[in-house]
Amino acid sequence: MKKLSIVMAIMLFLLSTALMAQNKYVGAKNCKMCHMTKGKAYPVWEASKHAKALETLKSDAAKKIGAAKGIADPSTDAKCLKCHSTAAGVDAKLIAGITKEEGVSCETCHGAGSAYKAPAVMRNHDACVTNGLITPDEKMCLKCHNSESPTFKGFDYAKYSAKIAHKNPK
Repeated sequence: MKKLSIVMAIMLFLLSTALMAQNKYVGAKNCKMCHMTKGKAYPVWEASKHAKALETLKSDAAKKIGAAKGIADPSTDAKCLKCHSTAAGVDAKLIAGITKEEGVSCETCHGAGSAYKAPAVMRNHDACVTNGLITPDEKMCLKCHNSESPTFKGFDYAKYSAKIAHKNPK
């Protein structure tokens, strides 16, 4: 019996890993459908600098920084886009609705949503996690908020995560 439980656990793990590997990025509009009111996650994101991250690369200040680094247009350069646009930083085969213009989308922090976005899955946190939902942490933020960025001035995780915090919907 114990051996069967271990085999089942391994099979479940492998299945969930395969599902997550196939998850596609569906875009903030798919999150908005439910999270406009539930937890108010969408309005928090929409008002954040993350939602406007691509736009910052089009500013005169970004162009000046880019020029100093030999980058003609930061808004089209892969070195800049990897942190300023979720869609630009993932394999094109995984895109199913997300756009470059979304900037740093919900799915940067919470993982590609195709397998966990269904309302039936979203009602159960464990099912969400099994289907690829990620709970972001400081390590995840530091993938972009680090000294590799030419505008980095330090990163206080507690302070900045509070600015984008949104309630977990019930």
